[in-house]
Amino acid sequence: MNNVTIVGSGNWGSVAAKLIASNTIKLSSFNDEVRMWVYEEILPNGKKLSDVINQTNENVKYLPGVKLGKNVVADPDLSNAVKNANLLVFVTPHQFMEGVCKRLEGKIRKDAEGISLVKGMEVKREGPSLISTLISNQLGINCSVLMGANIADEIAKEEFSEATVGYRGNKVAAEIWVQLFNTPYFSVTSVQDVEGVEMCGTLKNIVAVAAGLIDGLKMGNNTKAAIMRIGLKEMLALSKLLFPSVKDSTLFESCGVADLITTCMGGRNRKVAEAFALNGGKRSFDELEEQMLKGQKLQGVLTAKEVHEVLTTRGWVDMFPLFKAVYEISSGFLPPTAIVEFNNNIPHHRKSKL
Repeated sequence: MNNVTIVGSGNWGSVAAKLIASNTIKLSSFNDEVRMWVYEEILPNGKKLSDVINQTNENVKYLPGVKLGKNVVADPDLSNAVKNANLLVFVTPHQFMEGVCKRLEGKIRKDAEGISLVKGMEVKREGPSLISTLISNQLGINCSVLMGANIADEIAKEEFSEATVGYRGNKVAAEIWVQLFNTPYFSVTSVQDVEGVEMCGTLKNIVAVAAGLIDGLKMGNNTKAAIMRIGLKEMLALSKLLFPSVKDSTLFESCGVADLITTCMGGRNRKVAEAFALNGGKRSFDELEEQMLKGQKLQGVLTAKEVHEVLTTRGWVDMFPLFKAVYEISSGFLPPTAIVEFNNNIPHHRKSKL
């Protein structure tokens, strides 16, 4: 019998809980109960978030108005939440994942399988590490990934969407994850390409920041399409430089082109970047994140910084002009208008006047 715990309870984590809970209650190979670890917060009314979730069956802060399923149990004790689980679903902001994994060392079942819904990467002196690799290395478990064109609020409304499970060698585990997530309104497929799926989910947030800047500058669909095309090209190029095993075909799964499109049309990275450009870059992304996202985290700006570290270390910066521009704009080195200063993929501010 499989026991499921979700490590994370934000907007996407809560939607994942809703999806999974609707399946565990129907499938005989899973225990009905789905544990969800909640980073405890005190709400304005003085009540604990975990208590309110358990009383109302609703994450009133991060997914208000949506019932999660009566078999979802919020647990603020991380060790207790995971102790019986052999299926661990990781869905916390990527900058917190290393700390979460350290807290879980020695606390999980030896036969546990993991899946990461986390978009981002860790950059260390020895090089970049995908979150699934971080989980596998720190906890000693196999870790698949799930990425796709998944704006959480739309899935919560049960509007049709798709996702991709990326797995390494364990096809059986991949089939379990597909079974656990797949619903009539959330169609899940699998591909044997963890790195390709995860890099798509990570890098598209940088492109979404660029798309948001275009919206904030009041430019049209032609410009936005051009930025998305350049972004897609850079996503594939960097993915294959870092991980030569990445398959071109993975970009045509939900995790690739579809996720890029939906993230550039909607989602928090586009939204905050639009506000940044509307303000002429005078208000920082940190300030806008705090004001606009109400506790949710912006991934694109942090990922742009992390990717820039990788590109700088390896001497690849000028090979990726869009990624470079997003980093320089979001860090305050260039104005938002620099996002369209390209000519033959070389930013104008770097061209000599010959």
